[in-house]
Amino acid sequence: MAAELSPVVRLLRDLIALPSVNPAFLPAGDPRTGEARMADFLAATAARAGLSVEFQDVVPARRNVLIRLGPTGPVRRRVLLAPHLDTVGEPALDAQLQPRIQDGRVWGRGACDTKGCVAAMLMALLRVAKGGARPAETELVFLGLVDEENGQAGSRTYAGLARRPEFRADLAVVGEPTRLEVVTSHKGDVWLQLRAKGVAAHGATPHLGRNAVHLMARVVDALETRYRADLARRSHPLLGSPTVNVGSIHGGTQPNIVPAECVITVDRRTLPGETEAGVRREIRAVLKAAGLVVEFDNLRTALCEALETDPELPAVVQLCRVAGRKRTVGVHYFCDAAPLSAGGIPAVVFGPGDIAQAHTDAEWIAVRALERGTDILERFLRSQP
Repeated sequence: MAAELSPVVRLLRDLIALPSVNPAFLPAGDPRTGEARMADFLAATAARAGLSVEFQDVVPARRNVLIRLGPTGPVRRRVLLAPHLDTVGEPALDAQLQPRIQDGRVWGRGACDTKGCVAAMLMALLRVAKGGARPAETELVFLGLVDEENGQAGSRTYAGLARRPEFRADLAVVGEPTRLEVVTSHKGDVWLQLRAKGVAAHGATPHLGRNAVHLMARVVDALETRYRADLARRSHPLLGSPTVNVGSIHGGTQPNIVPAECVITVDRRTLPGETEAGVRREIRAVLKAAGLVVEFDNLRTALCEALETDPELPAVVQLCRVAGRKRTVGVHYFCDAAPLSAGGIPAVVFGPGDIAQAHTDAEWIAVRALERGTDILERFLRSQP
């Protein structure tokens, strides 16, 4: 007889079966997009347990869900558990919407990133609500966020309200697969588009034109060699060095025309304290030194700043203690922690699973990690002063 599934595993299985692909990754109108099914399911689950539920409009048809467990006394502190509800789409999307439990793992889209965190965080809150010791003056809030995988509209919306008393928080534990490490720093991200201009001419008389692809090839070389070497000389104790990557290049139309334009996209991962304006100045200086001039376009309208939270904050120290970690760590990816931090809420990143499994064509999370993460989160919530 097969072993009975634990409540958190059953919850995760049910969540995986609810498609919540970010609308940015599938055609408009695709029935698999949007977080509404997830948000409604979580709200109904929490309401049956007697918890307070509300929704926060973010963009049309997409809402954050807030599930509150009030303290036994007046609200003097607030702790957020903040996983995101959306997933990426392909690869192998349809197959991964059929959850399965096998070999001590839960398989399916979002199992790791981050429906595993959703399940662990909500289950921990439900356990605290069910009975036993609980904080006397701390409100515990599950905050299910939309749009993390694209523009972070959910966390940016909440952060914009974080100065108001009902949304202010003393700590946000942002759910991402950190292997149950406590993350206090992550890199920021600047996306740029660089455009080289040339002069079109017939391919038989290239000397009459100016080849934009050739110009851009020199730009790529300068970024991937000289600028990369400059960045490698900088370092952060938890994050290492900033990085640059030329991710795409497009130029020209056909072989017998000298290309008049070439465009590249650039990903520049930043350290705490670095700004987008500073990144632009650096790249211009590197190109100027090489005698190169290009146009700059921004690919993002919202800042994606690096995260740096004080590891000595009492709540962070307590989470480390409960999780059995002697120190905090840093990660290279960007997540909802930075927008929440920018809104004035100290934020850390924590959750079961390994980021190496995220966005893969066979996504999974270990049952043992899922259950251990749930236990840690429950003990942390109960330990709040």
